[in-house]
Formats: sequence, C-alpha cells, structure tokens
Amino acid sequence: MTTPILVLAALAAVVLAAVHVVTPSLRFLDGSPRSVWLSAAGGVAVAYVFVHFLPDLASGEASVGRMAGGTLGGFSERHVYLIALGGLMAFYGLDRLAKVDRSRRAGIPVTDARGSAPTADVGTGAGVFWIHMASFRLYNGLVGYLLLHRETTGIAPLGFFTVAMALHFVVTDYGLNDDHKAAYRRTGRWVLVAAVVAGFLVGAVTVVSDAAIAALTAFLGGGVILNVLKDEVPSERQSRFWAFALGAAGYSALLLTL
Repeated sequence: MTTPILVLAALAAVVLAAVHVVTPSLRFLDGSPRSVWLSAAGGVAVAYVFVHFLPDLASGEASVGRMAGGTLGGFSERHVYLIALGGLMAFYGLDRLAKVDRSRRAGIPVTDARGSAPTADVGTGAGVFWIHMASFRLYNGLVGYLLLHRETTGIAPLGFFTVAMALHFVVTDYGLNDDHKAAYRRTGRWVLVAAVVAGFLVGAVTVVSDAAIAALTAFLGGGVILNVLKDEVPSERQSRFWAFALGAAGYSALLLTL
C-alpha cells in the first residue's frame, strides 16, 4: 500500500467521522416533505451500490465460492448475493425493532412509527438503542476498513467511495437521530465516529483475502440499499423522487467515467 493512498484514506476517515459529528445539528434537513438534500444523498448512495458495488461483487464471486468450498451446495454460485441479502435483512430487522419500540413507548398500536405524529417526540428505549449502536458500529467499521481494502483501488475510486459513504452517513444519521433522539446526539454519534476510525486503523495494519473483501462489500451493499430505501419509500415521508432520481443519475454518470 502506497503512502499517498494511506494518507488520503486517513483524511477520508476523518471526513466520514466528521459527518456523524455535524449531521444532528443540520436543522435544514428537518421537516416534511422530506428534504431534497436527504433524497439526493440517498440517490447517490444507491447509485454507488448498483453501479460500483454490484459489479465488484460479480468479479469477487469466484473467490468467495472457493473460500466456501461448495458448502452451500446449489447456492455455491451466489454466495456474495446471499451475503448482500443478509445485510439487507439484518438492517431491515433493526429498523423494524426501532419502530416497534417507539410505538410501544408511545402507547399506540405497533405501526410504521418513524415520522408519524404520535411518536414524533418519542425515542427508543436503552436496550434497542444499544442494539442499534452495536450494529451500526460494525457497519461503520466496515466502511472504515474498506477505505483501504476495496475491490477497486486507487485515488479516484477512493474519492467516489468517500463521497458516496459521506452522503449515506448523512441519511443514516438523520434516521438514527429521529429514532433515538438525545441518546444518539449525546452518545450514539460518538460511538459511530470511533467505529469509522477503528475500522480504518484495523485496515491499515491488516490484510485479508479477496474473498473476505468481496463478502464485506456484499454485506455493506445490502445494508446501504436498505438504509436508504427504508426512509425514501414509505409514503408518509413524502420523499422527493426528482431529487433522489437526479442524485442517482448524476452520480451514476460520474461513476461510469472510472
């Protein structure tokens, strides 16, 4: 690994950590209909997954299949996609857990809690909060690690990855702040700051196989898709489709220049 890449990756880790520090203070993101900036940021993140992550998964499938040694039988040709599905399902479960907990704490029927008036000022309990933080600590650690160990390396790919993940962190931070309220602003965001930095530091001193990189990328890709779409799709969020579409189309065009 060259020194310039290491230095640039370190700066990228600082940028990603800073996103967690400042996002809860960005009041212009609040309100309904959903902020155009959040929708555009979500479009960028999803574009990165479909235009860059998924092609990388296809190229990494062979190495993951060799690592698994055919242990999944008929699924041996789809390992990375199963891992991506696992990432999506894991974060769907976490989001549903937060919504159910908020509804119960508000004393209303268990529904789609985020953004609904009866639960707008109600956060999750301590148990759900720490489950969320533990999961997103792993998520952020993966992002920090992949700053140095992606399928496609180099200065330009690092820049595209950093921009996409920074905007994605804005979206996830907004959702976590909405779910956990003061607990996230007081403690949670600092847990995620530390996770990004720790992931980068682990990546700086360790090297894993191509198969492991493909598996980590797949899990992260599934998580990114879910964490963006869970806020863009529900009707009560009144999302800005045009902003989401412009973000996705514009970043896709840039990625195709790589």
